[in-house]
Amino acid sequence: MLTVYPITAFDDNYIWLIGNQQHSQVAIVDPGDGERVVAYCQSHGLIPAAILITHHHSDHTGGIAAITQHYEIPVYGPARENIRGVTHPLKGGEQITISEIEAKFQVIDTPGHTAGHVIYYGHQLLFCGDTLFAGGCGRLFEGSAAQMQHAMETIRALPEKTLIYCAHEYTLANLAFARVAEPKNDAITQRQQQVQQLRAEKKATVPSLLSVEKQTNPFLRWDNPALIKAASNYSKSVLSNPVDVFATVRKWKDDLD
Repeated sequence: MLTVYPITAFDDNYIWLIGNQQHSQVAIVDPGDGERVVAYCQSHGLIPAAILITHHHSDHTGGIAAITQHYEIPVYGPARENIRGVTHPLKGGEQITISEIEAKFQVIDTPGHTAGHVIYYGHQLLFCGDTLFAGGCGRLFEGSAAQMQHAMETIRALPEKTLIYCAHEYTLANLAFARVAEPKNDAITQRQQQVQQLRAEKKATVPSLLSVEKQTNPFLRWDNPALIKAASNYSKSVLSNPVDVFATVRKWKDDLD
């Protein structure tokens, strides 16, 4: 059975270690701080077996060199991005096997936040980097709204019990916007209260369940009548196309940030 350990880094990053209760090896997802990962593994008796990279931003890749100096392991990452240290470039559609932890992951192409962003799904776990966040989604730095909405559609189709392991602790801010977009959504209000309590206790708000995201994350709700109406009011135009609704909601949040 797989277990996932968080390592906090920088102001709000999560580096994920994927392990197996039967083994001491772990796969590392988006190590922005390699020295912190090495220290954690050494102090907990863990042995890195692989690195999984979602995209090229330095807070996700900056630790590759420090880790691979200590451990000769494969580094999986997007083929369409220039990432030093990647040994196994991925385009999406592949299945990777990490035998040391008895795990298999489907690689899904999700351009939008960056041009070649990929995510990893397996065992009802989704490691989604900066594509989907708890209550939100990544900014469109290099891709289009159409690409990102398609990525959201792909994620939304996964099993509802999927656990979402995103790479940042942004949930409070994301839900604050979600309440602006859907003020009458009781599920958002309830989740916001739960998240406020968790953060008051200095606890993580991730992973989250996909079923909860579908009820409370505006970037997965482009076909919800209340959100369509709110986005149309914001854009001062009648919206119906899913990409247009998504793009408007993304711009709306950007304008408020």
